[in-house]
Amino acid sequence: MKINIFKAKSLNYLLIIILIPFFLTSCNALKPKKVDLRKIPGNPADKRQKNIQEGRGFRVMGAIEGRKGSGNFQFASSNEMWRASLELLEFTPLSNVDYSGGVIITDWFSENSDQDPIKITVRFLSNEIRADGLKIIIHKKVCKTTQKEDCKVIQDNTTLGQEIKLAILKKAAIIENAERSKDPDYSPTGAGRPDGKD
Repeated sequence: MKINIFKAKSLNYLLIIILIPFFLTSCNALKPKKVDLRKIPGNPADKRQKNIQEGRGFRVMGAIEGRKGSGNFQFASSNEMWRASLELLEFTPLSNVDYSGGVIITDWFSENSDQDPIKITVRFLSNEIRADGLKIIIHKKVCKTTQKEDCKVIQDNTTLGQEIKLAILKKAAIIENAERSKDPDYSPTGAGRPDGKD
C-alpha cells in the first residue's frame, strides 16, 4: 500500500519536472529576440550612444562630465514648463514640488482674510509646451463665516485654472525663445536625446 502511494507521488513529481521546462520554453520572455544586424552600429561607442538615446542605458562618466560646467542641463532646470510654473507660482507657499512625479501643489492661501483659501495643483502630462501637456486643478476651502473649523473643500470650476494654464504656457514659450536665442544648438527634448528631426 505504501509502495503504491510512493510510486504515485513520485510519478506526479516526475510529471511536474518534465512539464516545467515545457511551459518555460513556451514563454515569450525566455525566447530570444530577433535582431536585425543592419540596424545595429558596428562601433561599440555608437552602440552605447544608441542605447542611451533609446533609454536603455546610462553613462556614469556622462554624469561626471555634466558637472564640469558644460551647460547641458538634464533635469528640471531644462524643462521650460516646469520653470514657468515655478516662476508663476512663486508668490504662493508650496507644499509639494515633485519633478519626477510631475506635480506642483501649493499650500492653502488667500489674498486676504475675507477670501476663501485656495490650493493649486499643477500636473505635467508632457514636457512639450502645449495646452494638453498641463492640467491645473484648483480646490477652494469654503468656510462658514462664524466658524473657521467647519469648512468644506470643493473643486473650483471658474476660469482661474484656464487663466493660470495660459499664463504658464506663455511664460514657458518666452523661456524657450530666450534659450533658443542664447544657444544655437538648443534642443527642447534635452541633451543626449533626439529632437525628432530627421
